Parts: sequence; structure tokens; C-alpha cells
Amino acid sequence: MSMFGANNNSMVQVFDPQNVMSTIVAPKLSRTEFRRQKELETARKAGTAPAATDTDGNAINPHIPEYISRAPWYADPSSGAPSLAHQRLGEDKAPHLKLEEWYDRGAKAGPAAKKYRKGACENCGAMTHSKKDCVERPRKRGAKFTNKNIVADEVIQSFEGDYDAKRDRWNGYDPATYKMTVVDEYEAAEAARTKYREEQMDKEDEKDNGKIVIKDTAKKEKVVDDEFGSSDGEDEVEIDAAEAADQVGQKLDTNTRLTVRNLRIREDTAKYLINLDPGSAYYDPKTRAMRDAPEKNVALEDQRFAGDNFERYSGDATNMQKLQLFAWQSEARGSTIHAQGNPTAGELLMKEFNQKKEVLKNTSKTSILAKYGGEEHLERLPKELLTGESGHYVEYSRSGQIVKGHEKAKVRSKYDEDVYINNHTSVWGSWFDRSTAQWGFACCHSIISGSYCTGAAGKSATESSSAAALLSSAAEKARVDAEAEADRKAAEKAREEVELQSDKKRKDRDESTSTNYAQTRLRIEDGEEVELDKGRLKKAIEEEKRRKGLGEEEAWKDSKKKTTEVSQEELEAYRLSRQAYDDPMANYKDTEG
Repeated sequence: MSMFGANNNSMVQVFDPQNVMSTIVAPKLSRTEFRRQKELETARKAGTAPAATDTDGNAINPHIPEYISRAPWYADPSSGAPSLAHQRLGEDKAPHLKLEEWYDRGAKAGPAAKKYRKGACENCGAMTHSKKDCVERPRKRGAKFTNKNIVADEVIQSFEGDYDAKRDRWNGYDPATYKMTVVDEYEAAEAARTKYREEQMDKEDEKDNGKIVIKDTAKKEKVVDDEFGSSDGEDEVEIDAAEAADQVGQKLDTNTRLTVRNLRIREDTAKYLINLDPGSAYYDPKTRAMRDAPEKNVALEDQRFAGDNFERYSGDATNMQKLQLFAWQSEARGSTIHAQGNPTAGELLMKEFNQKKEVLKNTSKTSILAKYGGEEHLERLPKELLTGESGHYVEYSRSGQIVKGHEKAKVRSKYDEDVYINNHTSVWGSWFDRSTAQWGFACCHSIISGSYCTGAAGKSATESSSAAALLSSAAEKARVDAEAEADRKAAEKAREEVELQSDKKRKDRDESTSTNYAQTRLRIEDGEEVELDKGRLKKAIEEEKRRKGLGEEEAWKDSKKKTTEVSQEELEAYRLSRQAYDDPMANYKDTEG
């Protein structure tokens, strides 16, 4: 378990050998101590207080959380102080092999025993293996029964290497073996070759120019050619003896003149020496393979070595890939074909499938040609026509120019010429609109290729919608708007003058009718003053209240008796007696007073 932290107390789970798990509860901190601890942490984070240190004296970053700086119980149960040692990579304690450590093959552990020991091999008497693992010759009577010829115990060694040591190709290789197997052998061959050359040099005086004549005994019959003579009647092959002895890596038989090559021709450059760039193609020295081409910037036909990958695309390698792909596709469709388990059945099935596929393809081609035709276009022209000659009459001038015979053909447009569509009388592109930089029809000035011809109306519409027409119309509209604004201002000024005159007249009239105000009353309607008789108005109000108190039938009968004409007093009475539901002071009653 990990450490649990609360506000001011903590609990740590520590492994105890006596008890499986014991709990150590840290003493509870007081409020003062807890506040001091928080203030110290804040000061450390601000840089005003020195950082905390671990057991080794290394400073701990105050911004590291406590669950990271404090080691868990299973990592360091003895120490509760903050530290980052458990976060660092520990020392590598894995076993490592030394260079000189390896199995001592064939080593014996001391002298052989003189008497059979219990638990030893029943065949040879060694204690290091059993009878079924014994590599000695099976004896008729084992050492267990004879106590004779007991073999000494082998030295058993155990080396536990790391990951790289277990996979090292040269692990256990003794460099001294190279001298014994390669250097000594080469020196012995060189000494024998030198000795042979010295012997041949001693015999140079006895032979003609140091040449050995080897006659081919396999051909006993002389070949005589009547046309060129018989000077080559006897086949002779001259070989320089020194050169024959100096052919390194070859086995020469002078009778049959056959050579057996080693891994490569020594005169050619080794493939790992073609490009010495470390970033070039990788060469595996153990398998002597270089899959990629060492010279990638050179053309394929000019490369000295194109890589070992050519084997993947030569021979039956591509057929094997096709067979594997066919097996996978067949398995996805429910078939049980295995390219490695039964390749013969897979090849037969693939061959049958390809034949049926070809037949189906030919059938489909035949049916399409029979339905739609066109088989004559697939027929190949006769060879006489393909490789035949033709004659053309051509006349040339003195300067070598063609005068007659091969006149330059006129360039024809890919579009149809002189074809009028949609009632047009001209072709598309016969008119160019300079304002929009577009082509159109000259008959109607339309710039839409698929439009219907509108004639003179289309021309006028195009001219009216042009940029110049729009600009002129905009100027005319601005002029009209300016004139309308001037007229409006003049009318407003005249109206103000009329209002002033009407106010003056009203004031004069009010002064003249102020004496009769007790018998009349004024009402403004539609901007005009209407005189009302107070007596008639009072009667009209009483009549309106009576009418509202009647029922529907009585009101209906009463309305039939009256005339349809409404006086100004009746209209004023109706206006005064109607209820104003939206007026908050309509039903106000003063209870005080």
C-alpha cells in the first residue's frame, strides 16, 4: 500500500517480519505546528527559505509533490524522511561476463576415482552425469560392476550473462584460433608455392622458354577444312607453368582444363568494398549477405552489384508469392489450401482457377462484341500495310523549301461552325462585351452560351443594365431626390406659416366668444374647434346613461325609434361616459373630505 496523507496527520503502512502488515500512525500535529509547516512550505516555494535536503545532502525541489518525494513503504520502509533516491535508476546488478570467461571444454575435475561412487554414472563412473546422458562408449559391463576405467568428473560451469551477452555472435570466440586456422595455413601454402617456383626456375634451362605443351588427347581425329586449310589440325594449349601455379583459390587439372571456383572471383571487387560509406547498404559478415544495392545513385545497368534482393524476383520466387496470395484469398472464401503444407495441390488448383478465369474473360469479351459490335476495330492490320511504303508527289525549290505537295492544312476549330442554336442569328463569340470582358451573341448581346435569343429587346436590356447606364440612372435618381427634398422643405415652411395664421385667428376668436362661454363649450376634433351647447350636452349625457341602463331588447327598440344622425353633443356625451379600462384613475373615489 502507499502513504495516505490527511490535513495534519498521516498514516504509513510498513512491512513487519513478525506481522504481515503493521500500521504506524504518525503523531497528530497541533494547529500551531501544522500552520508553521505550511508556512515553511510556502516560503520554500517562494524562495525565501532554503530547500529541504535528503539523507545524502541533496536539495529537494519544493514544488515536487509529497507523494513523489516521500518513498513508499515497500521501497524504503525504514526512512520516513523525504528523498528522491527511490526515483533514480539503481545500479545494474545483473551478471556480466568477462572477456576471458567461457566454457573450458574437455576439462576434468582432478584425477579419476578408483572406486565406484553411489549416484555416479553406471557406464563410466563419473558423478557429473547419469547413464542416459553418458557420451562414452556403452560398455558390456559398466563401471558400477567392474570398478575399472572410471572416468574423471567433468568441470561444469555456469555463466549467467545479460541480454546482450546471450545474443553476442562472437561470445566465446578465441582470436588465437584465427592464427592457427587461417594465418598458418596461408603461410604454409605460400612456402610451398615459393619452393615450387624455385624448382621451376632451376628447370628453365632444360625447357623451351619455360613453356609446357599439353596435347589434347581427347580429340584424335584431325579436322580438315578445305576452305581454310589444315593448319589447326592438332589442338595445342600452352600454359605458363608459373602462372598455372600462381592461380590462387583454384583447382587446376591440366588434362581436362576444368576450374572450380571458390565463393567469388578474386579479381572482382568485394561487394562490401564497392561503397565504403557507413550509411550505404548493410553487409552481414556472418551470412555474407548484402540485400540492398551499394550504389543507389548509379543506373541499374551500370551497377557492379545490384544487391541480393534480385533472388526474390527471379526464378519461381514470384510464382511462390502468387501461390501464397491465392492460398490466403481462398482461405478467406472457405477453402482449405495451404501453400506450405500441400504446395502441389495449391498449384493445381491455382492453375485450374486461372484457366476458368481466362475462359470467363474471353466469354465476356465475345458477348460484349456480339451485343455492341466493333470487332473490326480489334483486328490487326496486315504486315504489308504496317511496313509498306507509300508515295507522295512533292516539289522543292532551290533552297529546299516545299513548293507543292505538302501544303499546310488549315487549322480547324474543335467546335461546330455556322451552327445557330436557340433561335440565334449569330454564333457564340461573335460579340465581345468590353465592360465585363466576356464573349456573347451579336444578335441579342447575351453573354450566356445556352440562352434563348431575345433580339433587340435583349440588346436594350443589356445596354440599360450596363455599368454606364447604371451610373447615369444613379445620377438621375440623386437629382430627383434633391428636388423632392427641396419641395418638402418648401411645403413644411408653408405649413408653418398657415399654422401661425390659424393660431392668430383662434386667439382673436377666443377673445370674441369669451362672453358666451357659459352657454357654449369647445371641443377639438381633427385639429378643428367645435362649439357645443351646454344644455344639449347635459341632456345627451343623461340620455346616454339611460340607454346604458336598458336591456338588449329595450336598447334595440329604442335605437329603431331614433334617427341615424348623431349630433356633436351626443358624440361628446358618448365619449365622456364610456369606460376607460386602461385609465388607473377612472374609478377613483375620494373617501376623505
